[in-house]
Amino acid sequence: MNQRKDTYRAALQRGPDAVVPRSVKVTQLHTRYVRVTIELDTGLPRDLVQWAGAPVSAMVRAGAAALRPLRSAPQAE
Repeated sequence: MNQRKDTYRAALQRGPDAVVPRSVKVTQLHTRYVRVTIELDTGLPRDLVQWAGAPVSAMVRAGAAALRPLRSAPQAE
């Protein structure tokens, strides 16, 4: 518990300037009546792979393990 408090206090002391700004791709659409600005985080694909990589690979391994007995079973003709 103390370690968590210390980590939290250290993060508060660092402040927002310690955060590294992420690169952003900006696309603007201007028409006569509408002005839209879209900001795309270029690091998003990498974050998605890191976030979803382990669960997806676990599902693939579970599916392969479930199908393995079906593949090795003798075929009835």
